[in-house]
This record gives sequence, C-alpha cells and structure tokens, in this order.
Amino acid sequence: MKIDSVTANNRKKAFEIRVADASYVLPYAVLGLRPDAKNRVAEVAPDAELGMEGFTYRLADGSEDTIHLDAVLEYNQDPDYLKGLMLHRMTLEARKAVEDSDLSKRELIRRLDTSASQFYRLLDPTNSTKSVGQMLALLHHLLGKDVDVVISQRAAPKRAAKRRRRGRGTAAV
Repeated sequence: MKIDSVTANNRKKAFEIRVADASYVLPYAVLGLRPDAKNRVAEVAPDAELGMEGFTYRLADGSEDTIHLDAVLEYNQDPDYLKGLMLHRMTLEARKAVEDSDLSKRELIRRLDTSASQFYRLLDPTNSTKSVGQMLALLHHLLGKDVDVVISQRAAPKRAAKRRRRGRGTAAV
C-alpha cells in the first residue's frame, strides 16, 4: 500500500494520511518527535526512499522523523493489517510446529489433501493469499496445536467516557 498524500493538521494535532481507498489519522501524541505550538510541522511528505510506504516530517527547528505506514495502520487498528499480522504469526508457529512434528512433510501434505506447492505457500511468511481457515486446518488438525482467538470489549477512549458521563448527568436532570 502506498501513501498518496499526507498533511499536518496542527488544529487537530494529527497527521492525516491518504492511501488509495482509505484515510487515516495519526495523532502527534503518539510520535517520538512531537510537534508543539512552539515547534510546528514545517514540512511533511510521503517518502520516496521508503517506496511511498512511509512519510517524513520536519519540524521548524530542523529536526525530522520518519513514520512507516505500518505504524499508522496498527494505530488505527486496520482490519486488513491486523489479519495480515495474525496470519504471519500463525505461519511462524506452523513452521516451528512442522519442524518439531514427528510427521514428515510428505505425510502432512497427504493429510492436508493439498499439493506440495500449496503446502509450502502455507509455510511462506510472505504469502498473504492464504486464509485463516487453511492455517487453522494445518495448526489444529494436523500439528495438534490449539489456536485461541480472544474477543474482548475494548476500553472506551477517555474522551468518549467523559462525554457519556456528562450525557447521563444532563439526561437525569
């Protein structure tokens, strides 16, 4: 994914990043080099040296930092990015489990009822076309691994919690 444009919004104290089909916000508060009222963002642009997959910003005092798009996607909890992280983690676990397994790779391929090339694609961490279902079949059914997906309620952002409290207070009056 490539960054089409990035702008600094000093009023919102955040960068606004646009990619092909989405827009994201990255607050200054999460940056290592934070702009402030005395040291504002002087320049920001997608970084060609990163293949347009990141952006570099420079502050008024001349200091600069670079942010990769992965950090933006992780902060915004992008579902496709999170799925890719989960598949990558499952792949690494599957590779370890295959090495530790008493079953030969040929036997795993036979039991998975797939081709050798498909089996090796499942074990390739750079392959993003595999599905969670395929990885579950390999890990759980063939390699004897438990795979748990934990679903829990996220904590409400502090601002939203304050608004809700205020809203309940005025409704009760």
